[in-house]
Amino acid sequence: MYIIKVKGKNKIPNYIQLRDEDFNLVGYFSYREGRSIKSRLDRLGIELKEEDFIKMIEELPFGKVQKLEL
Repeated sequence: MYIIKVKGKNKIPNYIQLRDEDFNLVGYFSYREGRSIKSRLDRLGIELKEEDFIKMIEELPFGKVQKLEL
């Protein structure tokens, strides 16, 4: 699975895209600091602690595709 952090503009928030090995879109969600994303992780079947996932997202550069090891 791959992860991409996309920069929002004006009123559109930043968002995260998750893509499979063939780069098909698996899921996406908006990301704003200070808001919980636990329900989104559960819906997508990601079994990481929310704090660990948020830390990883914050370290990601915008617009760069990276391999997500689950």
